[in-house]
Amino acid sequence: MRTTQIHKLKDVNRFCKQLLNWAQQFDDVVWLDSNANRNRDEQKYSSYDAILAVDAFTSIKTDYHQGFEKLKEYQTYTKDWIFGYLGYDLKNDTEELKSENFDGLGFSDLWFFQPKKVFLIQDDHVEIQYLNFVSDEINDDLFDIKQANETARGKAFSEIKIKLRIHKDAYFEKVNAILEHIYRGDIYEANFCQEFYAENTRINPLETYRKLNQISKPPFASFIKLDDKFIIGASPERFIKKEETTIISQPIKGTAKRSDIVEEDLQLKTDLAQDEKERSENIMIVDLVRNDLSKTASKGSVSIEELCKIYTFDQVHQMISTVTSKVDEKTHPVDIIKSTFPMGSMTGAPKISAMNIIEDLEETKRGVYSGGVGYFSPSGNFDFNVVIRSILYNASKRYVSYSVGGAITAKSDPLKEYEECLVKAKAMREVLEN
Repeated sequence: MRTTQIHKLKDVNRFCKQLLNWAQQFDDVVWLDSNANRNRDEQKYSSYDAILAVDAFTSIKTDYHQGFEKLKEYQTYTKDWIFGYLGYDLKNDTEELKSENFDGLGFSDLWFFQPKKVFLIQDDHVEIQYLNFVSDEINDDLFDIKQANETARGKAFSEIKIKLRIHKDAYFEKVNAILEHIYRGDIYEANFCQEFYAENTRINPLETYRKLNQISKPPFASFIKLDDKFIIGASPERFIKKEETTIISQPIKGTAKRSDIVEEDLQLKTDLAQDEKERSENIMIVDLVRNDLSKTASKGSVSIEELCKIYTFDQVHQMISTVTSKVDEKTHPVDIIKSTFPMGSMTGAPKISAMNIIEDLEETKRGVYSGGVGYFSPSGNFDFNVVIRSILYNASKRYVSYSVGGAITAKSDPLKEYEECLVKAKAMREVLEN
């Protein structure tokens, strides 16, 4: 049983900063922030403005072998809040696939924990839920939270040299190889990704998160700490959400840079909305998502709520579609995720063929990147983002990594695809280099 208290907040932003500072004492931390004041339109499907979960009571950490079945057993057993991530390589649990590329990060394929302490922030209130509550524990923690000093400002690291895993000429060769597959009819589209990384370096994870979030202000920001491993996320993309019997997925395909000149920025947004290539990419993935959702949907319930709508973020304009379905209340939540994983926007179509091809051409194991971060509620609802625009850090290995990708279709120009990757990488590079 959880003890629950609700408190009104005088200054929500200040409380959130103090709360995240206070959380750093724990080995297991999940912070999810919708940047609600900036993203009301994008967040119309969200349940909370921000959530903090800390201090594991129980946990599960595993590789992909029977990963979804283990998660299903764990979620069924706890029937409580559980928070964590799904690594991309769980694809190997659902299909006859492999992940044999280089892995400099060493994250497990799946990790979730049942937190002792959960903070749910909505508007100017915080709902606090504690497991195995001890008298005055919440009041004592609230006092400590208010005393938590903000991390000292300054550089998030000492010095860092970012390297490319795939250099420009090799990138062109690999994209042309994907185009050959498309021309032969093996696939229609593939999401090809590349890694940027730094070795023998240290960063301040919390300060890095704050800088990245300030630059991007995304609707699915995240700060994840698992012992010595960190996910510092600025994702604009929802993977999948369950609210009672409604399922919501919001794939992104289509990116344009921003401009400081208002007229030019509006033109960039208009051009993206009218770009036939970007629209065709998006529609292909919408069809894939519709097919994935139909595996667990009630007959005839899959619906497109928004098609190719343009959303504007601080760094980029994005083309986002919203697909929904209805499921039977007896359908297990983990089965819904398993049937749709990984997100179609990060694979291509047909899904299995695309995943095989990109595994052969990419140089790095994706790991957490292009998987999902999120939570299950006690009632079996869930909400997961897609891990993109994110910095991954293994403190023990002193290894920092961020990856970006783009959809390759028959209309793709390798140079433009490369330039789009650089646009997507801009915020992460700016945070780490400045």
